[in-house]
Amino acid sequence: MITPQYLRTLAAYNRWMNEKLYAACDRLTDEERKADRGAFFRSIHSTLNHILWGDCVWLGRFTKGTPLAKDYPKAPIGTDLHEDWHALRQARIGMDADILAWAAMADEMWLASEITWYSGITKSDRRRPAWLLATHLFNHQTHHRGQVTTLLSQHGVDPGDTDLMLMPLEV
Repeated sequence: MITPQYLRTLAAYNRWMNEKLYAACDRLTDEERKADRGAFFRSIHSTLNHILWGDCVWLGRFTKGTPLAKDYPKAPIGTDLHEDWHALRQARIGMDADILAWAAMADEMWLASEITWYSGITKSDRRRPAWLLATHLFNHQTHHRGQVTTLLSQHGVDPGDTDLMLMPLEV
């Protein structure tokens, strides 16, 4: 099982990486960000939307019934939540703040609990340990951000260091 501090570290890494990635994407035109590059979610823009979509789904489950609960957008997988780049960027900033607030609240008791939900992807009820699902949240982000860095490199854009060990400690 992971610890609350590990969760907070991953939340800080998530924000740091998203700031770097979105800054790198700002160097592209809207057309370049939205061009179908053959990625699983087609484009940089749609892949970033997918990461946000996943965060909305999971954070909605994690914070349900808490003071941090919000009515996050609900849409089928593969739906772009935001067509406009600036709206997507603002939603990302807000989500990263929400993830940091949730990580600050999560304790060992929450991590040891189990979460039950209905999966629209598997069309079944699911139940897993909270610590495993929290790990999945961050693993999912990292997986798809890696795809975005590949797409950026095809445009000659380098987002800079991406390794967790290189994250500034005061982030």
